[in-house]
Amino acid sequence: MFTQVLDPLDNLTLTCLVALIPVVSLLTMLAVFRLPAWLATLIGSVITFVLALWVWKMPMDQGSHAYLYGAATGVWNVDWITFWGMMLFNTLSVSGLFENFRRWLISKGSLDVRVQTILFAWAFGALLEGLVGFGYPWAIVAPILISLGISDINAIRVAAIANNAPVSYGALGAPIIALAAVTGYPLLALSGAVGTIVAILALLPPWVLLYLVSGKEGMKGGWPLAVVGSLGYIAGQYPVARYWGPYLPDVAGAIVCFAALLVLLKVWQPKSILGYGGVPVDAATARQTQTHGLKSGEVLQAWLPFVVLLVVVAAWTGPWSTLPKVSWFKAQAVGCSALAATCSAAKPSLTAAFNFAPYIAGTAILTSWIIVVVLLIALGRLKTDQLGEVFRRSFHQMWGACLVGVFIFGLAYTFNYSGMAASLAKGFSTLGTAFIIVCPILGFIGVALSGSNTSTNAMFGKFQALVGAQLGMPPLLLPSFNSVGAEIGKPVAPQTASVGVSTSKFVRKEGDVIRHNMGWTFILLAYLIVIAVAFYIVRPQVMSLGGGG
Repeated sequence: MFTQVLDPLDNLTLTCLVALIPVVSLLTMLAVFRLPAWLATLIGSVITFVLALWVWKMPMDQGSHAYLYGAATGVWNVDWITFWGMMLFNTLSVSGLFENFRRWLISKGSLDVRVQTILFAWAFGALLEGLVGFGYPWAIVAPILISLGISDINAIRVAAIANNAPVSYGALGAPIIALAAVTGYPLLALSGAVGTIVAILALLPPWVLLYLVSGKEGMKGGWPLAVVGSLGYIAGQYPVARYWGPYLPDVAGAIVCFAALLVLLKVWQPKSILGYGGVPVDAATARQTQTHGLKSGEVLQAWLPFVVLLVVVAAWTGPWSTLPKVSWFKAQAVGCSALAATCSAAKPSLTAAFNFAPYIAGTAILTSWIIVVVLLIALGRLKTDQLGEVFRRSFHQMWGACLVGVFIFGLAYTFNYSGMAASLAKGFSTLGTAFIIVCPILGFIGVALSGSNTSTNAMFGKFQALVGAQLGMPPLLLPSFNSVGAEIGKPVAPQTASVGVSTSKFVRKEGDVIRHNMGWTFILLAYLIVIAVAFYIVRPQVMSLGGGG
């Protein structure tokens, strides 16, 4: 049975530098040479595999199995979810329901830029992130903000900063699913731990958004929007993340946030109506009413797909359901970890496994999509010949991302199985408890360069878990803060920015946008580091496997 070698070069510092080659190569290809993500991860996985064979003496047969099991996990556990999430989104777009939903939402806000920002950038952006991710919230929200009088670059920044908190649960929970796959920790426990951190993180961004669009005075006059916006999102996000899993926290958080904001606007309105920059809107303009022009039936139809998604996925994947636990096939490559005290053939300390569970969340989302399609055809909102357009659009948008799912998981499984992650963990553990500060920064750097929270969790998740074990920290602490640190880096990720600017005049000028976003991401990262230190000092038990998230 394969036994990992902790320090194959007999110099731990040199071993760690060599173990970093796959990470540095991947990030260089993405950030410097701007290769497509699928190609960069393919080349990166080849580099990783060669180093694993040559330096860490990983057996070819077992290593190949580990890579293939990782690639299969990427397809079934991540791609299967994100593809059907995109199919659902494109079905709404092709049928016109998404446009109706947008029009209805616009009509519910006032002309005040603060109200519109919290409604669209914060709540609506969270809904889009929860369903699709991949930078689409920027691309869709920014034009709405631009139509409200915000300049292009500032509208993109507002959309990007608002997109921070929801990213950990983006694309129907794909980042948390990736984290569970590489760490081996229970999915629900990780979901709850990340949800606890995100609930605290989410208290700040609405205040930042109000400041960005209306200045200090506008923030003071609009403070109920920040309070209700943050608490409304948390009220939907946190219990779903903790008790149901990672699939719907963003969707639930967005819907509860919508409801809370609309109730607030029934009983409270800003004393003065402000435009962008805190400039008052004249009385005549302020009295204009916005109407969506939709019948009540059309509004109900616009909400119908979200209701179907919530009901089906919640019933299918909740802790009461046995469907996700059904397994038809399981394969694994086993070995002995260099960091384990004991290991035997009966109880291996190292596994790289693929579990074919046919009724996982992706199948629930496929079922939701089928139900939505049947209902929309029955209601006359969708024609059967439009389904071809939905498939073509989804394939065009997702083929690259799906290949990334294959190669990044193959890379990550090889990185972990060969012993590279163990060597890095041993080296970084020399930092001691100060690593709690470094942990979110590594997640931030990973996503800022790769553009994907899912990929960052796949790459760094096991490493973070191993460092935590070496330092005697609660097991969920470092992997969870890696994931949330990754979401902070999204506004400065070139790959995310390239999608986010696609509907603005900053196409192929992502550098300008990234520089414009940089300052506020550092502020949010500093806030997250404070949260991490506070958790470790004050409530470390919350991040234990028995802490319940």
